Amino acid sequence: MTKRAFTFPGQGSQAVGMGKDLAAAYPEARAVFQEVDEALNQRLSAIMFEGPEDILRLTENAQPALMAVSMAVIRVLQSKGVTLADHAAYVAGHSLGEYSALCAAGTFSLSDTARLLKTRGQAMQKAVPVGHGAMAALLGLDLETASAVAAEAGQGEVCDVANDNAPGQVVISGAVAAVERAVEIAKGKGAKRALLLPVSAPFHCSLMQPAADAMAAALAEVGMQAPVVPLVANVLATPISDPAEIRQRLVEQVTGVVRWTESVTWLTTQAGVTHLHELGTGKVLTGLAKRINAEAIASAVGTPADIDAFVAELTA
Repeated sequence: MTKRAFTFPGQGSQAVGMGKDLAAAYPEARAVFQEVDEALNQRLSAIMFEGPEDILRLTENAQPALMAVSMAVIRVLQSKGVTLADHAAYVAGHSLGEYSALCAAGTFSLSDTARLLKTRGQAMQKAVPVGHGAMAALLGLDLETASAVAAEAGQGEVCDVANDNAPGQVVISGAVAAVERAVEIAKGKGAKRALLLPVSAPFHCSLMQPAADAMAAALAEVGMQAPVVPLVANVLATPISDPAEIRQRLVEQVTGVVRWTESVTWLTTQAGVTHLHELGTGKVLTGLAKRINAEAIASAVGTPADIDAFVAELTA
């Protein structure tokens, strides 16, 4: 029995040119990009298609841009008779990807999702002055060891586990000096590599509390429906469908750990999901899925060729 989950990428998957081939091939994709541009009152699609990269990489642009491409894929699939409700048992998204997942599943409208992510990006950027926060990837350490490294490095400053992405790939976040200490401590604890990441703010740690407060206010103003299939929430690694709880978990997610290893493990072991399909830009989650569970069948659906192959697979 084939059981599928649709997953949605997070920040870091953006690239100049994203969505351009979809816009050229499908009027449904062009309509998505136009609606997002209008919702934000900015030509985000022009930045996505042409750059410059440093402007696209800004958190307030990268977040709605990644969502827009994921939704373009969803709308094109719908135009070919492939609906999320018929083909996915669950949705999940990596950090901002939760908003893409919820938009795809009908919880938020496209325009509201774009505005929420713009707000989220601006609030995360504003929460910590540039240069005061940092994130680092600790490669080759398990979650327990990485957590111990972060605790040891803190020394009265914030240093938290931010993302448990896959076995041996944990990201930490916090104050610059604490994260730099953690990088050195990790090397002494057997990390294969420990490196600072090129990010503009320390996401998913307690320094992001002002951004969490901003999202609580923004989410309180937005209409929400129950998703057509459950969302496997980042902060729980289990499924939820109640709009009030979804709102609460999206607020917690700003400062909480992205429990991606546990989420994929739950999907593929507890829920019996056999196929994980990453909808949108890039293949980051597809690579992580294979590291988390080698038996899972993972694929990326982001280009016109990917869409044709996916539709053929589903309708065979």
